[in-house]
Amino acid sequence: MDFDFTIEQRMLRDSVQKLMDRVATPEYIRRLDRDQAYPGELYDAWVESGLLRVPFPESCGGLGGSVVDMAIIAEEISRRSFDLFTAYGGSVFCGLNVLKNGSPEQTSYWIPRLLDGSVKMSISMSEPDAGSDVGAVRTTARRDGGDYVIGGRKVWATGAGAPRNVVNVYVKTDTRVNYRQGMSLLLVDNDAPGLELKKLDMLGRRCVGTWELYFDDVRVPGERLIGGENRGWDVLLSGLQAERITSAAGYLGGAQAVLDLALDYARTRRQFGRPIGTFQAIAHMLADMQTDLEAARSLTWRAAWMVSQGRDALREISMAKLFGSEMYARVANLGMQIFGAYGYSMELDMQRHFRDARSATIGAGTSQMQRNLIANLMGLKVQ
Repeated sequence: MDFDFTIEQRMLRDSVQKLMDRVATPEYIRRLDRDQAYPGELYDAWVESGLLRVPFPESCGGLGGSVVDMAIIAEEISRRSFDLFTAYGGSVFCGLNVLKNGSPEQTSYWIPRLLDGSVKMSISMSEPDAGSDVGAVRTTARRDGGDYVIGGRKVWATGAGAPRNVVNVYVKTDTRVNYRQGMSLLLVDNDAPGLELKKLDMLGRRCVGTWELYFDDVRVPGERLIGGENRGWDVLLSGLQAERITSAAGYLGGAQAVLDLALDYARTRRQFGRPIGTFQAIAHMLADMQTDLEAARSLTWRAAWMVSQGRDALREISMAKLFGSEMYARVANLGMQIFGAYGYSMELDMQRHFRDARSATIGAGTSQMQRNLIANLMGLKVQ
């Protein structure tokens, strides 16, 4: 089992690092966080460099990259800010779902526009009473001639308000059956008539933005139905594993940034006449952070390797997502402790990592749902 990168993958990692160093400077990221501003300049740089093309096949203008390549990109972007990766990941995951489930006409229309930056994409599934409980979705879409008319309310929609964004909305198209048979996916422009967006004031991940969506008879052409009517559940599941493994890789990048900051601070901050890193209490915290991070890295790269080999890796992906998200939150908490009062200062970056990390155990499937899934895969049939 060889987790080493190929020459091409090392070149990819280095190119992403250089791009992020050039555009996503600490000052740039602090400004985005302070102003709650979308990273438009950075997204344009991703488009220009071809980074969005990496996981798409050459037949539709992509570069034919693998899930390992996606994980490399996720980790390197997240070393600056996990929030920034959600802008990249949102478009890529939604685009791959369109590619897998759309008609030839739909893929030939949407994928080139996504890859050249003409449109962005984001997902909207959660509702006020439907988070982990997908079956509680109440937003509906009814047929009206050749169109669908959407009514309802969505919440926690990351990146929905980005310029030129197309929201991938999961709705009920048949309320008489189980949600697994009555859900559909529709693509909705975020400036469509009847759609109102409200940006939510969140603790962390403040630049890409989290939105609440109100659908008041929003009319959507029938050709924007992806995967067929009442087949939305299958569409959703088709992209879940790629989302979770790359999210796990993103947690590695965020945690590595925290560890780098904490280690540098422990080497330079002096108390009682010597660097605080020479005190056992601080050194042991850093050792625990490093060990946790490497354990999460091993889980993540093994899962990515299995997927690249064409093997079923649902259990391994779920474990990587669970452990990685909780590791990220633990490491960020210890980083704050090592920084002391300085960590609490809004002028330094540790507090931002701490705020962003707290969402990791909630988004893309909560820790509790991951534990249920893992237990079920062990044959325990958790209710």
